Order: sequence, then structure tokens, then C-alpha cells
Amino acid sequence: MKLQSAGTNMQTQISIKTAVPGPKSQKLMEERRKHVARGPFHATPIFVERAKGSFVEDVDGNVFLDFSSGIGVVNTGHSPEGIVNAIKTQAEKFLHTSFNILPYEGYVRVCEKLNQFAPGSFDKKSLLLNSGAEAVENAIKIARVFTGKQAVICFDHAYHGRTYMAMALTAKNKPYKHGFAPFVSEVYRAPFPYEYRWNGKNCVDECFAEFSDLVNLRVGAENTAAVILEPVLGEGGFMPFPTAFLKKLRDFCTANKIVLIADEIQSGFGRTGEVFASKVLGLEPDLITTAKGLGGGTVIAAVTGRADIMDAAMEGGLGGTFGGNPVSCAAALEVFSVFENGSLLKNVANLAAPLQSRLKSFKEKYPIVGDVRGLGVMQSLELVKDKTTKEPNKDAAGKLAKFCLEKGLVILTCGTYGNVIRLLMPLTTDVKDLETGLNIIEEGLKSL
Repeated sequence: MKLQSAGTNMQTQISIKTAVPGPKSQKLMEERRKHVARGPFHATPIFVERAKGSFVEDVDGNVFLDFSSGIGVVNTGHSPEGIVNAIKTQAEKFLHTSFNILPYEGYVRVCEKLNQFAPGSFDKKSLLLNSGAEAVENAIKIARVFTGKQAVICFDHAYHGRTYMAMALTAKNKPYKHGFAPFVSEVYRAPFPYEYRWNGKNCVDECFAEFSDLVNLRVGAENTAAVILEPVLGEGGFMPFPTAFLKKLRDFCTANKIVLIADEIQSGFGRTGEVFASKVLGLEPDLITTAKGLGGGTVIAAVTGRADIMDAAMEGGLGGTFGGNPVSCAAALEVFSVFENGSLLKNVANLAAPLQSRLKSFKEKYPIVGDVRGLGVMQSLELVKDKTTKEPNKDAAGKLAKFCLEKGLVILTCGTYGNVIRLLMPLTTDVKDLETGLNIIEEGLKSL
């Protein structure tokens, strides 16, 4: 499937003309080290000149097939014409007034669409923000003021962002939390039902029993404001929560007046085969956080949920200068238009079957592939040194990513152990381009 992209001159097939990185990228990286703080990391050493559909061209003229989508952001493809035109049209009207000072219709319409698409057969309201981490922070604020309680439960292997509350909820120390302590208090971590590595006999029941003990015995349900989870882990390794666990969790939160928050910042907007992964998994969260795919490449995030919960904060208690920027709202409305058209989710279904079949064959053929998992096209490979011991193979994941980049394919690693390859191609990717990328990955697996 192809959404028409802005611009027509860029080549849309892999073409590697120089060493990777090329000389211009190398020079820019030297200047980056001189002028930019050390903190931001780079999954690749190349600098982008332009991008279209599923392809990116670097400053040296090399064209890469992109299976990263800016970390799951450009689900609708790089620079689709509809989004680019929506941005241009809004930019010519006005760039910023702040919704808190001079409100505008675009903000209202994006909230309306979020309320329409979010799971749950109840009245909903939404709040627009800037980033996924900011959405998470505000969801916790809303849950605390609604319940009058303070404790928050999160899960092992979770990633919820880099601001202070979000860091406290994020599980992995390096590089996300290292050196930044102390963190926000009243955050407690429960075990994630990591079925591939669970040592017990019944992962769901045993894991939920540990969660229940944590809340009831060590924190107190009467003190617990919220439980937050990613329906499909992002940075943690692309693992879906088992549906049986989610059902138990939903019932538990309802019985104990605990707000259940689904962080769909990475799993949302079509990647799992539905607009939201919660729908695939049969979950009705009280609140849902979104960002990434919501803006089609622009900066926007949101909290959406039960109207009574969303209205708990006093007027003026939520907001910010740039939240729901008018240009980003215009882009987000075009994203919703694409989903209403229906062709994008059809393309996800067309991609999912061959993708899942091919990854399954990788697991059967290559001893280094210990597990494959995911929903829709949100799929991953967990690499191990030995299938019996399941010892994580972080080194192999890094080598595979490097091999693929040199062959013209951008992929990302993830996981608590750094040994997972996650696939995040734009949802507009053609099946033939998917096969091209998978061929490169298989060539890399053979080389390992």
C-alpha cells in the first residue's frame, strides 16, 4: 500500500553508494559531538536528508528501507501528501496561540476523534499534550486527584518515558535512569508475565498472585491510585500482556477502585492490527495515553478516558503552553482521516501474515532465535546464545542491526537484556519491500 508522499524525486528502493556511514554523515557526527550534549543516543550513525513512504535518504545519497519509523511514529509513512498539506494549510493560518489563552477548533476535533476511537463503551474526554512522557505524567496526576490515593503500580520491563515520574515507572536502569536518582516516591513494581522466561508452571496465575500480594499486602489497595501498563511492551521487548492476565487485572482494579491506565504510546495507531492494542486484547482501560503515531510525525500526545475521571482535576490544573499545538492538531486529524478510510489497517493485515510466517521460520531454522512474538506487525525476535539456557545474546542483536544497516535496512534493538530485534516498519509498507527487508535480516542471521 502507498499513501501518496510529498515530493516525487526521491528514489524508493535501497541504494547504497558509499560506506555506511558516508563522509558527510561522518563530518556531521563530528560536529554533533562538538555542539550537542552527550546524552542523546543514536541507533545509527547516518544523517537524514529526506524521507518518503518507507524509505530514507541520507546526506551522502544512500537510500535505506526504514523498519524503525522514528521509533514507531510515522505509521502513515514518511511525509504523506495529506499530512504535509494539512500542516501547510494550518501553518498559513496561524502557528500558535496556546489553547489556554486563545482556543481553536482543531484541539476540540482531535479530542473528539480520540474519544471516538479509544476503547470503552462509556463517555470519554481527552487532554492534549506534547510528549508521551508528559501524557504519562498527566494520567498519573488525573488518577491521583480522582481517587484521592497516591500509590502507583507499574511492571517489570516497562518503559514509560524519561521525565521524573515516567523514569520512576520505567524499569531499565541504563541508559534511562542511571545517575538521575532519587526518583518520585510511591511507585511500586510488579512482575510482568514474561512467558518465555517465566520459571514457574503457570505464568499468568503465578504472576497475578505476586501482583495481588504486592497491592493487598505491601502497598494497600486503599492506597493505590493507579496501575499503568503497556498492552504490548515497547522498549521492554514487544511482549503482549496475556489476555487472561488483563482480564484478572481489569476485574481487580474495578473491585478496588483503582484507575487502570493503558500506555499505548508505541502500540497505538494501527501497529497491532487495530487502532489500539487494547481492543485486540479485549481490554477496556479507564485512561489511555497516546503520542507517536497520533501526529504522523508531528509533536502531540494525549490522555483519553472516562469523562468523570478526566474531569477530576480543577480548571487550570492541567495544560501547558504548547499542548495540542494547532499544526500538530491538523496533522493528527489527517491521521484519523487515514484510519477512517480503512485501507491502512487492511494493509497491516496484508503485511502481518507473511511477516509472522517468515519470523516463525527464522525461529525454526536459526538456533540464535529463541523467541518470536507480537501482535499485528508489532513483531520481534529475541536472540539467545543457546535455546536451552535462553542466555540473552545482546552482542548478536547489535551485530545484526549493524549488518542490516550496511545492507540498506534500518532496524532497532530493544529489551531489558538488549537482545531483542523489534520491527517497526511504516504501516504503508509494500509487501515486496517487507520481503526485501526480511531477506536482509535472514542474510544477517546466517552470517551470525
